[in-house]
Amino acid sequence: MASHTGNQALAYPATMYAPPALPDLSRPEERRRLSPAALRAFFNIVDRWSIRDEEAMLLLGGISSSGYYELKKKPNRVLDQDRLQRISYLIGIFKALNILYSTRLADGWVQLANSNPLFTGRTPLTYMLQGGTPAMERIRSLLDARRGG
Repeated sequence: MASHTGNQALAYPATMYAPPALPDLSRPEERRRLSPAALRAFFNIVDRWSIRDEEAMLLLGGISSSGYYELKKKPNRVLDQDRLQRISYLIGIFKALNILYSTRLADGWVQLANSNPLFTGRTPLTYMLQGGTPAMERIRSLLDARRGG
């Protein structure tokens, strides 16, 4: 059995994979760059999932109705870090659903009662509305695991 010396560092094997750099959402210029596309994607997802405006406001973290309708009219606003993160989870959920299922099921999935223990019979939408960002993260992880990603 080979012995290890105390000053030898463990190293990962060489790989060609390099994870993409994460956007720095604390930087206003990064949020300014990402916000318009994020809002367009959010409103498209809300439409495809048949989510009511009141529910969409909650998915964004409890935005006021006047603020919500202003974002709808002028989606060139700069979002805060929390809203960008929420939209990022929803985009990931949307993408995973469309990889896993037909368009019809992918678009209806969040509105269907779910027997997975995570949801305890609730719809994924209800789970997200009640659980906020942590619930969105769990759904995204669940779907990513199902698609093998």
